[in-house]
Amino acid sequence: MHGGSSQIETFDPKMSAPAGIRSVTGEVQTKLPGVTFGGTFPNLAERANRLAIIRSFSFEGRGNHDLRPLVGGESLDANLGTVYSRVAGANRPGAGMPTNVMLFPRSVDPTAGPNQNSFGRFESTGPFGSAYAPVVPGTSSGGGSLHQDMRLTLSRDRMEDRWHLLEKLDGIKRQLDADGFEDYRRQAYETVIGGVAKAFDLSQEDRRVIDRYDTSRLCNPESVTLGPDGKQKGFYPRYVDHGKTLGKELLLARRLVEAGCGFVTVTTNFAWDMHADGNNPAVREGMNFSGPVFDHAVSVFLDDLRDRGLEDKVLLVATGEMGRTPKVDNNGGRNHWHHSAPLLLAGGGLQMGQVIGRTTKDGGKPATEPMTVERLHATILHTLLDVGQMRVTHSHLQDVIRIATAAEPISGLTS
Repeated sequence: MHGGSSQIETFDPKMSAPAGIRSVTGEVQTKLPGVTFGGTFPNLAERANRLAIIRSFSFEGRGNHDLRPLVGGESLDANLGTVYSRVAGANRPGAGMPTNVMLFPRSVDPTAGPNQNSFGRFESTGPFGSAYAPVVPGTSSGGGSLHQDMRLTLSRDRMEDRWHLLEKLDGIKRQLDADGFEDYRRQAYETVIGGVAKAFDLSQEDRRVIDRYDTSRLCNPESVTLGPDGKQKGFYPRYVDHGKTLGKELLLARRLVEAGCGFVTVTTNFAWDMHADGNNPAVREGMNFSGPVFDHAVSVFLDDLRDRGLEDKVLLVATGEMGRTPKVDNNGGRNHWHHSAPLLLAGGGLQMGQVIGRTTKDGGKPATEPMTVERLHATILHTLLDVGQMRVTHSHLQDVIRIATAAEPISGLTS
């Protein structure tokens, strides 16, 4: 939810608060007694018994357009998928799938805008090395010709012969290991041999499933095309990208995890910035455009996982890099806010159907123990890894262990 989604218009509507604080999109009753979501999330409200909403999530001191919690100081400035890959390996054993994949709108639509890295690099690997960087389909940096590159054009025997020859020649190049050169090339080889190009190819999917995920029909570009001066609004391309690609990105994410990928990040180019400053919409306009798209795409994704027996095997985490001010400004926008932010979790074998924590009456700060970025990281890594066993078998990976144990996982998610 890059751009900083509002905690109030998403999962903490505060309808008993005065106008100017309470959700400008109203509220919708969920399946959980006494719990409501923002008015643009009716489908997620119907699935609230399969979600965990963390209302006391807080960024504690930073409300900037950086890439937290995916990339930040808490993860040593490394993509969190990179941290996991450092333990699990760059490729999945047997499947050949890359462990870590980053999906931007161009991953599913070549006409989408450029990847948003203005506030930091989603693919940053920190101290862990380029061998553990996420694969980024659809871009020159991550492989604009990735699908072609992953197709095996040599016979398997000839490819095996070339690989064994390279291994013999590489005896004189061991000094390159420190830079991750060997691991990176091995990753490319295993990816090709594993035949994973099909997993990245949405044309392999049943047309009825593609249609079910499609979010393009939910956005109305004409509603945000022109500003009062008759010129196109600055945020227009970003919101159109969000509308036409989020569903397909989540479908691709499902295909990847089903094929064995270990960590997939999905972003839609800054679609949650709602300052009402000309370059960004007011909250009502922005939520009416982005909210239904998110509500539909995430709901279909969750149902698809359940139907395929993957619901408890995949942990979905939905959040942004900050929250929004409790009070709507004179232009109808909400500005940067670090004290409180939305966080949704689903699946992963954790305890769902609950709201954890609460905020003050205006939704501005946690009224219960804050759940920090460190605690979210601990929750994710403890779900993916046996951290106790890792201390024994991977004691040399002190940076990973430090990130996984910097705080306790979020309370109440495990039995």
